[in-house]
Amino acid sequence: MNKPLIVQKFGGTSVGSVERIRAVAEQVIKSKNEGNQIVVVVSAMSGETNRLQSLAYEVDSVPNTRELDVILSAGEQVTVSLLAMMLNKLGYKAISLTGWQAGILTDDTHNQATIQSVDKDKLYGLLDDDYVVVVAGFQGINQHGAITTLGRGGSDTSAVMLAGLLEAQECQIFTDVDGIYSCDPRVVSSAKRMDKVDFSDMLVMAEHGAKVLHLPCVEYAESKNLDIRVLSSFSPQGGTLVTRMASRKDICGLALKRELSKVSLQPNHIDTVVAQCQLLGISIHYCAKNYLIVNDSDISKLLQVLTNNIQNIEPISALALVGYALSGIKDEVETRLKAENIDVIDSFQCDGVVKLLLLPTDLDSAANWVHAFYIEHESTLSGKKKELIM
Repeated sequence: MNKPLIVQKFGGTSVGSVERIRAVAEQVIKSKNEGNQIVVVVSAMSGETNRLQSLAYEVDSVPNTRELDVILSAGEQVTVSLLAMMLNKLGYKAISLTGWQAGILTDDTHNQATIQSVDKDKLYGLLDDDYVVVVAGFQGINQHGAITTLGRGGSDTSAVMLAGLLEAQECQIFTDVDGIYSCDPRVVSSAKRMDKVDFSDMLVMAEHGAKVLHLPCVEYAESKNLDIRVLSSFSPQGGTLVTRMASRKDICGLALKRELSKVSLQPNHIDTVVAQCQLLGISIHYCAKNYLIVNDSDISKLLQVLTNNIQNIEPISALALVGYALSGIKDEVETRLKAENIDVIDSFQCDGVVKLLLLPTDLDSAANWVHAFYIEHESTLSGKKKELIM
């Protein structure tokens, strides 16, 4: 009888030092000693991808995308080697694989590639030989043999897709937090860890700024009905299970997005600018009649080709309410925030989300107020209703 297969992913903070890498190795060994086959996916050490990216931008403010993938993929190569060394030192057979060595084939989209297949036979063979297989996250190769990367947070996607393609029993994502919270606990200290989150809510939260899981990994997990368990690498207790749920919360949580820019445009040029952004690979977070919301990191690229169409650029932030029943909330929350001297610059509502555009200086205070009123207050009311029923 084959042993259960578990895919475990450890993020940059989890492997941020040799001491942390030893702690990760001990966690992997614990899981292996429980009778599992283990594939480990790791990110670059914390701060390393930013360092490599900074070097690239010193050379060129708009680096060649192919060469940018080559330099950014180097961070994970260091980590897989160190973890495999540590596991071997502790007496366990381990082998490190870069994306191309693992046979992770992607499409041709540099910097935002999508995994298409993996060399399952190679990985199964190593697992059958009792190896712990340590795979570099965030990367693969295209059909031409060029290194590709999956975008920020792409190691999550590497792990979930490997779990799906290898038919693993479980995918565990180890991070520096002990699960998924109703809001970023570094911003809202009263945010609560959720035991379970529905795929649909997690998709919306990831899309609108929650950074615990990479959006494509949640999309893939939902399509394969593959549960993801989010755990802390520092204290792997509790955690949050992302799964398909029969019932969902009216308001699940809040997602915050910083480092955005509001780009005001010349009248009647919106369609031209949108088309140019698509050609340049610039993500548009929101499109109004006379402005766009884009990432700060895309501004230099935008200015190279669209200067004549741009009237003004200013910093902006976004707050998204995510949930199952948000009807009628948009206007109400704007009115309530205005009473708290917090101006909403613009807002929109669609399935599962109400999104508010705010000045960066107002984001944290707005998040705390909205969380207190719509999540903590509603939870208290729900608890009282249950007591009355009982």
